Amino acid sequence: MLGGAVVLAATQDFFGAAGGSSGSTQTHERVQRADRFDAARAWRLVRLQLSYGQRPGGSTQLRTMAERLRPLLPNGRFEDLGPQFPGLRNIVGELPGRGPPTLIGAHYDTQSDPAGFVGANDGAAGTAAVLELARVLRPSRARDGRAVRFVLFDGEEQPAGQESRPFETSGLRGSRSYVKEHGAGAVREIVLLDYIANRGATFRRELASDPALWARLRTAAQRAGVGALFPPGDQGVSIVDDTTPFEQAGVPAIDIIDWGYRYKQGVHDTIDKLDPHVLDGVGEAVAQLVHDGG
Repeated sequence: MLGGAVVLAATQDFFGAAGGSSGSTQTHERVQRADRFDAARAWRLVRLQLSYGQRPGGSTQLRTMAERLRPLLPNGRFEDLGPQFPGLRNIVGELPGRGPPTLIGAHYDTQSDPAGFVGANDGAAGTAAVLELARVLRPSRARDGRAVRFVLFDGEEQPAGQESRPFETSGLRGSRSYVKEHGAGAVREIVLLDYIANRGATFRRELASDPALWARLRTAAQRAGVGALFPPGDQGVSIVDDTTPFEQAGVPAIDIIDWGYRYKQGVHDTIDKLDPHVLDGVGEAVAQLVHDGG
Protein backbone atom coordinates (compact mmCIF):
# COMPACT_ATOMS: atom_id res chain seq x y z
CA MET A 1 0.00 0.00 0.00
CA LEU A 2 1.21 3.52 -0.79
CA GLY A 3 -1.00 5.75 1.31
CA GLY A 4 -4.14 4.59 -0.46
CA ALA A 5 -2.74 5.28 -3.93
CA VAL A 6 -3.59 2.89 -6.73
CA VAL A 7 -0.80 0.34 -7.01
CA LEU A 8 -1.12 -2.07 -9.89
CA ALA A 9 0.56 -5.43 -9.45
CA ALA A 10 1.23 -7.79 -12.34
CA THR A 11 -0.12 -11.03 -10.98
CA GLN A 12 -2.25 -13.88 -12.20
CA ASP A 13 -5.85 -13.19 -11.35
CA PHE A 14 -6.53 -15.85 -8.71
CA PHE A 15 -10.25 -15.19 -9.05
CA GLY A 16 -10.25 -16.74 -12.52
CA ALA A 17 -7.79 -15.44 -15.12
CA ALA A 18 -8.55 -16.71 -18.61
CA GLY A 19 -6.58 -19.74 -19.67
CA GLY A 20 -6.15 -21.50 -22.99
CA SER A 21 -4.03 -23.86 -25.07
CA SER A 22 -0.33 -23.29 -25.65
CA GLY A 23 -1.16 -21.54 -28.91
CA SER A 24 -3.65 -19.14 -27.36
CA THR A 25 -2.80 -15.50 -26.81
CA GLN A 26 -4.41 -15.91 -23.39
CA THR A 27 -2.07 -18.65 -22.18
CA HIS A 28 -0.52 -17.68 -18.84
CA GLU A 29 -2.09 -14.28 -19.25
CA ARG A 30 -1.07 -11.95 -16.47
CA VAL A 31 -3.58 -9.29 -15.55
CA GLN A 32 -3.16 -5.95 -13.87
CA ARG A 33 -4.81 -6.28 -10.50
CA ALA A 34 -5.44 -3.28 -8.25
CA ASP A 35 -3.80 -3.39 -4.84
CA ARG A 36 -5.52 -0.81 -2.64
CA PHE A 37 -7.50 -2.89 -0.17
CA ASP A 38 -5.47 -4.53 2.62
CA ALA A 39 -7.09 -7.93 3.13
CA ALA A 40 -4.88 -8.77 6.11
CA ARG A 41 -6.00 -5.61 7.90
CA ALA A 42 -9.66 -6.37 7.10
CA TRP A 43 -9.23 -9.96 8.27
CA ARG A 44 -7.97 -8.72 11.64
CA LEU A 45 -11.11 -6.58 11.89
CA VAL A 46 -13.26 -9.66 11.29
CA ARG A 47 -11.45 -11.44 14.11
CA LEU A 48 -11.82 -8.42 16.38
CA GLN A 49 -15.60 -8.46 15.97
CA LEU A 50 -15.84 -12.20 16.52
CA SER A 51 -13.90 -11.86 19.76
CA TYR A 52 -17.00 -10.16 21.22
CA GLY A 53 -19.13 -13.23 20.56
CA GLN A 54 -22.82 -12.85 19.73
CA ARG A 55 -23.64 -9.16 19.27
CA PRO A 56 -27.39 -8.46 19.03
CA GLY A 57 -28.61 -4.89 18.64
CA GLY A 58 -28.48 -2.96 21.91
CA SER A 59 -26.45 -5.61 23.72
CA THR A 60 -23.55 -4.72 25.99
CA GLN A 61 -21.10 -6.57 23.76
CA LEU A 62 -22.24 -4.69 20.64
CA ARG A 63 -22.11 -1.30 22.33
CA THR A 64 -18.66 -2.05 23.74
CA MET A 65 -17.43 -3.14 20.31
CA ALA A 66 -18.92 -0.02 18.73
CA GLU A 67 -16.60 2.10 20.85
CA ARG A 68 -13.68 0.30 19.18
CA LEU A 69 -15.09 0.73 15.67
CA ARG A 70 -16.17 4.38 15.73
CA PRO A 71 -12.63 5.87 15.67
CA LEU A 72 -11.81 3.75 12.60
CA LEU A 73 -14.22 5.79 10.49
CA PRO A 74 -13.19 9.29 9.33
CA ASN A 75 -14.98 11.86 11.49
CA GLY A 76 -16.72 8.88 13.07
CA ARG A 77 -19.78 9.52 15.19
CA PHE A 78 -22.76 7.72 16.67
CA GLU A 79 -26.30 8.45 15.56
CA ASP A 80 -28.87 7.16 18.04
CA LEU A 81 -31.93 5.61 16.45
CA GLY A 82 -34.20 7.49 18.84
CA PRO A 83 -36.77 6.54 21.46
CA GLN A 84 -38.46 4.03 19.17
CA PHE A 85 -35.31 1.88 19.27
CA PRO A 86 -33.62 2.56 22.61
CA GLY A 87 -29.99 1.55 22.93
CA LEU A 88 -29.43 1.25 19.18
CA ARG A 89 -27.08 3.50 17.24
CA ASN A 90 -25.58 3.67 13.77
CA ILE A 91 -21.91 4.48 13.33
CA VAL A 92 -21.36 7.10 10.63
CA GLY A 93 -18.22 8.47 8.97
CA GLU A 94 -17.61 11.06 6.25
CA LEU A 95 -15.04 11.89 3.62
CA PRO A 96 -15.71 15.35 2.15
CA GLY A 97 -15.71 16.01 -1.56
CA ARG A 98 -17.80 17.02 -4.50
CA GLY A 99 -21.36 15.94 -5.11
CA PRO A 100 -23.82 14.02 -2.98
CA PRO A 101 -21.90 11.20 -1.30
CA THR A 102 -21.87 7.56 -2.24
CA LEU A 103 -22.86 5.63 0.88
CA ILE A 104 -20.97 2.41 1.63
CA GLY A 105 -22.70 0.42 4.34
CA ALA A 106 -23.03 -2.82 6.26
CA HIS A 107 -24.78 -3.95 9.42
CA TYR A 108 -22.66 -4.62 12.48
CA ASP A 109 -25.17 -6.38 14.74
CA THR A 110 -25.90 -10.10 14.76
CA GLN A 111 -28.99 -12.23 15.21
CA SER A 112 -30.13 -12.79 18.78
CA ASP A 113 -31.18 -16.34 17.91
CA PRO A 114 -29.89 -19.05 17.70
CA ALA A 115 -27.62 -18.83 20.72
CA GLY A 116 -23.98 -18.75 19.74
CA PHE A 117 -24.53 -17.03 16.38
CA VAL A 118 -21.43 -14.88 15.67
CA GLY A 119 -22.09 -13.83 12.05
CA ALA A 120 -18.63 -14.08 10.50
CA ASN A 121 -20.06 -13.49 7.03
CA ASP A 122 -23.41 -12.07 8.13
CA GLY A 123 -22.17 -8.85 9.68
CA ALA A 124 -18.47 -9.07 10.52
CA ALA A 125 -17.06 -9.36 6.98
CA GLY A 126 -19.11 -6.49 5.57
CA THR A 127 -18.31 -4.30 8.55
CA ALA A 128 -14.59 -5.04 8.20
CA ALA A 129 -14.72 -4.15 4.52
CA VAL A 130 -16.46 -0.82 5.21
CA LEU A 131 -13.80 0.08 7.78
CA GLU A 132 -10.94 -0.85 5.46
CA LEU A 133 -12.53 1.04 2.55
CA ALA A 134 -12.75 4.09 4.79
CA ARG A 135 -8.97 3.89 5.19
CA VAL A 136 -8.30 3.18 1.52
CA LEU A 137 -10.44 6.07 0.29
CA ARG A 138 -9.16 8.75 2.68
CA PRO A 139 -6.80 10.35 0.15
CA SER A 140 -8.81 12.55 -2.19
CA ARG A 141 -7.09 11.05 -5.23
CA ALA A 142 -8.28 7.56 -4.25
CA ARG A 143 -11.89 8.71 -4.80
CA ASP A 144 -11.17 11.32 -7.47
CA GLY A 145 -12.31 14.04 -5.09
CA ARG A 146 -15.77 12.60 -4.52
CA ALA A 147 -17.67 12.66 -1.24
CA VAL A 148 -18.16 9.30 0.47
CA ARG A 149 -20.20 8.38 3.53
CA PHE A 150 -19.79 5.20 5.58
CA VAL A 151 -22.57 3.79 7.73
CA LEU A 152 -22.51 0.75 10.00
CA PHE A 153 -26.18 0.02 10.61
CA ASP A 154 -27.37 -1.20 13.99
CA GLY A 155 -30.48 -3.31 14.45
CA GLU A 156 -30.57 -4.87 10.99
CA GLU A 157 -31.52 -8.18 12.53
CA GLN A 158 -34.92 -8.67 14.14
CA PRO A 159 -35.08 -8.29 17.91
CA ALA A 160 -35.66 -11.37 20.04
CA GLY A 161 -39.25 -12.58 19.93
CA GLN A 162 -40.10 -10.92 16.62
CA GLU A 163 -38.74 -13.56 14.25
CA SER A 164 -42.25 -14.38 12.99
CA ARG A 165 -42.96 -10.79 11.98
CA PRO A 166 -42.16 -9.41 8.50
CA PHE A 167 -38.46 -8.63 8.32
CA GLU A 168 -39.10 -5.38 6.43
CA THR A 169 -40.94 -3.86 9.38
CA SER A 170 -39.28 -5.54 12.38
CA GLY A 171 -35.69 -5.64 11.16
CA LEU A 172 -33.73 -3.00 9.23
CA ARG A 173 -34.05 -0.64 12.18
CA GLY A 174 -30.81 1.21 11.52
CA SER A 175 -31.37 1.75 7.80
CA ARG A 176 -35.04 2.67 8.22
CA SER A 177 -34.11 5.23 10.85
CA TYR A 178 -31.28 6.59 8.72
CA VAL A 179 -33.51 7.22 5.71
CA LYS A 180 -36.24 8.73 7.89
CA GLU A 181 -33.76 11.08 9.58
CA HIS A 182 -31.68 12.13 6.57
CA GLY A 183 -34.10 11.85 3.66
CA ALA A 184 -33.62 10.48 0.16
CA GLY A 185 -31.55 13.41 -1.07
CA ALA A 186 -28.75 12.94 1.45
CA VAL A 187 -26.85 10.41 -0.66
CA ARG A 188 -26.33 9.77 -4.33
CA GLU A 189 -26.43 5.96 -4.07
CA ILE A 190 -25.78 3.15 -1.64
CA VAL A 191 -23.48 0.14 -1.93
CA LEU A 192 -24.31 -2.44 0.74
CA LEU A 193 -21.85 -5.15 1.75
CA ASP A 194 -23.47 -8.21 3.29
CA TYR A 195 -22.35 -11.82 2.67
CA ILE A 196 -19.15 -10.87 0.87
CA ALA A 197 -16.37 -13.22 2.02
CA ASN A 198 -17.46 -16.85 1.88
CA ARG A 199 -15.16 -19.31 0.20
CA GLY A 200 -16.06 -19.88 -3.45
CA ALA A 201 -18.46 -16.93 -3.60
CA THR A 202 -19.45 -15.12 -6.76
CA PHE A 203 -21.78 -12.16 -6.88
CA ARG A 204 -24.54 -11.90 -9.43
CA ARG A 205 -27.06 -9.08 -9.24
CA GLU A 206 -29.73 -9.43 -6.59
CA LEU A 207 -32.99 -8.56 -8.35
CA ALA A 208 -33.82 -5.43 -6.36
CA SER A 209 -30.36 -3.95 -7.02
CA ASP A 210 -30.25 -1.02 -9.43
CA PRO A 211 -29.18 -2.41 -12.85
CA ALA A 212 -27.21 0.68 -13.90
CA LEU A 213 -25.27 0.89 -10.64
CA TRP A 214 -24.62 -2.87 -10.76
CA ALA A 215 -23.29 -2.53 -14.31
CA ARG A 216 -20.89 0.15 -13.07
CA LEU A 217 -19.73 -2.20 -10.32
CA ARG A 218 -19.05 -4.99 -12.81
CA THR A 219 -17.07 -2.60 -15.00
CA ALA A 220 -15.10 -1.44 -11.96
CA ALA A 221 -14.41 -5.05 -10.97
CA GLN A 222 -13.04 -5.75 -14.44
CA ARG A 223 -10.81 -2.70 -14.22
CA ALA A 224 -9.56 -3.82 -10.81
CA GLY A 225 -8.72 -7.31 -12.11
CA VAL A 226 -11.40 -9.13 -10.10
CA GLY A 227 -14.14 -9.32 -12.71
CA ALA A 228 -14.64 -13.07 -12.37
CA LEU A 229 -16.11 -12.46 -8.92
CA PHE A 230 -19.00 -10.60 -10.58
CA PRO A 231 -20.28 -12.77 -13.43
CA PRO A 232 -23.20 -11.74 -15.65
CA GLY A 233 -26.77 -12.61 -14.76
CA ASP A 234 -28.74 -12.42 -11.56
CA GLN A 235 -29.45 -14.53 -8.48
CA GLY A 236 -33.13 -14.89 -9.27
CA VAL A 237 -34.13 -13.51 -5.90
CA SER A 238 -35.05 -10.09 -4.51
CA ILE A 239 -33.67 -9.66 -1.00
CA VAL A 240 -35.09 -7.47 1.77
CA ASP A 241 -31.97 -5.88 3.25
CA ASP A 242 -30.62 -2.54 4.44
CA THR A 243 -30.91 -1.40 0.82
CA THR A 244 -34.70 -1.70 0.98
CA PRO A 245 -35.52 1.59 2.80
CA PHE A 246 -33.26 3.44 0.36
CA GLU A 247 -34.87 1.76 -2.65
CA GLN A 248 -38.31 2.68 -1.35
CA ALA A 249 -37.12 6.30 -1.11
CA GLY A 250 -35.88 6.25 -4.71
CA VAL A 251 -32.14 6.02 -3.98
CA PRO A 252 -30.15 3.78 -6.39
CA ALA A 253 -28.90 0.86 -4.34
CA ILE A 254 -27.01 -2.39 -4.81
CA ASP A 255 -26.65 -5.29 -2.40
CA ILE A 256 -23.40 -7.23 -2.75
CA ILE A 257 -24.44 -10.56 -1.28
CA ASP A 258 -24.04 -14.25 -2.05
CA TRP A 259 -27.47 -15.49 -1.07
CA GLY A 260 -26.37 -19.03 -1.87
CA TYR A 261 -24.03 -19.06 1.14
CA ARG A 262 -24.84 -22.41 2.70
CA TYR A 263 -24.09 -21.41 6.30
CA LYS A 264 -26.24 -18.29 6.37
CA GLN A 265 -28.26 -17.47 9.46
CA GLY A 266 -26.84 -20.31 11.53
CA VAL A 267 -24.19 -21.00 14.15
CA HIS A 268 -21.83 -22.45 11.54
CA ASP A 269 -21.31 -19.00 9.98
CA THR A 270 -17.78 -18.89 11.40
CA ILE A 271 -14.47 -17.54 10.15
CA ASP A 272 -13.28 -20.90 8.81
CA LYS A 273 -15.98 -20.61 6.11
CA LEU A 274 -14.49 -17.36 4.78
CA ASP A 275 -11.74 -16.60 2.28
CA PRO A 276 -9.65 -13.42 2.60
CA HIS A 277 -9.07 -13.46 -1.17
CA VAL A 278 -12.81 -13.06 -1.78
CA LEU A 279 -13.03 -10.30 0.83
CA ASP A 280 -10.11 -8.59 -0.86
CA GLY A 281 -11.66 -8.82 -4.31
CA VAL A 282 -14.93 -7.24 -3.20
CA GLY A 283 -12.99 -4.45 -1.50
CA GLU A 284 -10.96 -3.76 -4.63
CA ALA A 285 -14.09 -3.65 -6.80
CA VAL A 286 -15.87 -1.17 -4.52
CA ALA A 287 -12.80 1.05 -4.21
CA GLN A 288 -12.57 1.13 -8.02
CA LEU A 289 -16.30 1.91 -8.31
CA VAL A 290 -15.95 4.94 -6.04
CA HIS A 291 -12.85 6.16 -7.87
CA ASP A 292 -14.44 5.82 -11.29
CA GLY A 293 -17.71 7.51 -10.38
CA GLY A 294 -20.15 7.44 -13.25
